[in-house]
Amino acid sequence: MRKILISINPKHVENILSGMKKFEYRTRVAKKDIDSIIVYSTYPTKRVVAEVEIIGIISGTPDYVWSLTRDKSGITRNFFNKYFSERKIAYAYSLGKIKLYPIPLELNYFGVKTAPQSYIYL
Repeated sequence: MRKILISINPKHVENILSGMKKFEYRTRVAKKDIDSIIVYSTYPTKRVVAEVEIIGIISGTPDYVWSLTRDKSGITRNFFNKYFSERKIAYAYSLGKIKLYPIPLELNYFGVKTAPQSYIYL
C-alpha cells in the first residue's frame, strides 16, 4: 500500500470528513500509484487528522474535471476556477473511505519535519 501526505486547509478537511467533499483537487498528482492520502490539516490545526482511500483519479481540462465532480466538489466554481487559472490540466482524487484519527498526530509521527507544499510519499 502506497500513501502520500498532503496539506489541506482545515475548511476543506472539514468538508472531506463530513462527506460533502468527495474530490481533492490538485495541480499535480503522485507519479506512482497510491492507495490513500494522509491528511495534514494546515494552520491553525497543524496536525495529521485522517487517512482517506483513493478510489480513482480524474484528469483533463479544468472544465471537463469540474463537469464530472461539481456535485460533490465541496467548493464553489469560483474557487475552482481560481485554483486552476492558467492551467490546462486539472486533477481530482476521488475519495473513498475515511479513517479519522481519534487523536490528531504531529508530522514527526510519520518521520516528516515540515508540511509538504504538494505531497510526499510515506
